[in-house]
Amino acid sequence: MTGLTMPGAKPGLTPDFTPYAAGEIMDQAVRQFPGHKALDFLGRRMDYAELGRLTNAAAAGLQKLGVVKGTKIGLCLPNCPYSIIMYFAILKAGGTVVNFNPLYTLKEMETMVREADVSMMVTTDVAVVFNTIARLAAQGMFKRVIVCRLADALPTLKGLALRVFGRKSLGRVPEHAPYVEYAKLIAGPKTPAPVAIEPLTDMAVLQFTGGTTGTPKAAMLSHANITANLWQSEQVMPGLKKGEERFLALLPFFHVFCMTAVMNLGLRIGAELILLPRLDIKQLMSTLYKRKPTVVPGVPTLFTAIAAAAEKSGRTDLSFIKLCVSGGAALSAEVKERFEKVSGSHIMEGYGLSETSPVLCFTLQGQEKPGTVGPAVPGTTLEIRDPANPEILLPQGERGEICARGPQVMLGYYNQPRETEATFTDGAFRTGDIGYLDEDGCLFIVDRLKDVIICGGFKVYPRVIEEAAYQHPAVQDAVAIGIPDAYRGQSPKLFITLRPGVEVTVEEMLAYLKAHLNRIEVPKSVEIRESLPKTMVGKFSKKELIAEEAAHKS
Repeated sequence: MTGLTMPGAKPGLTPDFTPYAAGEIMDQAVRQFPGHKALDFLGRRMDYAELGRLTNAAAAGLQKLGVVKGTKIGLCLPNCPYSIIMYFAILKAGGTVVNFNPLYTLKEMETMVREADVSMMVTTDVAVVFNTIARLAAQGMFKRVIVCRLADALPTLKGLALRVFGRKSLGRVPEHAPYVEYAKLIAGPKTPAPVAIEPLTDMAVLQFTGGTTGTPKAAMLSHANITANLWQSEQVMPGLKKGEERFLALLPFFHVFCMTAVMNLGLRIGAELILLPRLDIKQLMSTLYKRKPTVVPGVPTLFTAIAAAAEKSGRTDLSFIKLCVSGGAALSAEVKERFEKVSGSHIMEGYGLSETSPVLCFTLQGQEKPGTVGPAVPGTTLEIRDPANPEILLPQGERGEICARGPQVMLGYYNQPRETEATFTDGAFRTGDIGYLDEDGCLFIVDRLKDVIICGGFKVYPRVIEEAAYQHPAVQDAVAIGIPDAYRGQSPKLFITLRPGVEVTVEEMLAYLKAHLNRIEVPKSVEIRESLPKTMVGKFSKKELIAEEAAHKS
């Protein structure tokens, strides 16, 4: 394999990394930790040796179905053992993983299947997911649909209960083509034929991005992108002990953050992954206290939910958590402080995008600065460029578009050369985020370029409004968006939810904000809600709020 020298490596860390095929992550884990527990799915546990055997059998089964190097195979699964088995089976068979959110609409799914040239799909028999895939299969969109029965992955009694009492929640799987049962897939050869992978150029994953802000695009992540970002993640989390950690896997594996920071990193260090298929706060808190995960990756809303539940129950000692990693959305100082005060644990923050596999920055423990997502991970160079003229590099401390170079940056967008060309300037990837670097190279993110609200020619950053709102003791969640304004073009609107047992009126909230924001930043209106829309990952969905406002105006 070709040696890859990464520019801009931090002092004291090796600048050299040799990329390898992403399927080897599984093989290395099985060799090093065969008897260690690998997965815990709602009480059913599996060691690395068994996980490796199932992965190899599934990979051989895929090859028997005709999978060759470059075959695009969709993964449309909740967090469960099949998610990990089939992800690595696809890679080992030479295929390319295409991640799908199981809750995508039929139209979204159809668009992405066509965009990514998906010829096979792996899914579950849970009706809410299976029925969408079945409608696409009826259109002849797949050569094969591999169906993984959820009951078979559960502990014996839970599996029986699902088959008997939960039958209405399961789809009817036809016994004819293109459907293939997972059990039959793994019943044949147990070892896949080796596939020659060129890590620098062969695609491991097609990761859709842009679904919350515009037309989704499939980022081409090479095997080198995936394995380099795994190496980078290891370098900034040196305190993790091989074979001893337990990772909470609540974030969905189809999201690039969980793919790298939970699945790949967890396997790399021989951790046990505690899988939860969805956010149920009662189940989550029970799992935390019972299984005591040492690493909890999440989005900010997850840490808010945990803190609120712990406060309500009075069981606030979560000090068994060695490391919390926040990503996917901005972590406010108030959310961080509240969680850490309640739990006795500590949150580190990372920053990245689907196009960067995803990690670009990470706050180093003991070296955090308020408001920063930390310095670039080893081998990564950050640049701040003028958004209006990206060829111009801006000096340290000045706000502009964050651009990045590094071995984790995607090859480009699949079948979209114009989009690819537009997102690179002089070889640097344009993130679409606004931020600045301080004198120590730490990155401060101001907001998304697309989220910036233009009020009478002035730029207003929603994150500034949200940060101000979080400082009010009554506010639990806050989201600001731009709404049409006949006079100023756009005006900010703030949506909030309140902490249990605390009240505030709209008038009081506006008065508070006027004291903490400049005149242009003060929202035109504030709406208090019981809850705010979220994506399946747990991030707030501004897209839904904007659509709601547009519907009200029409």
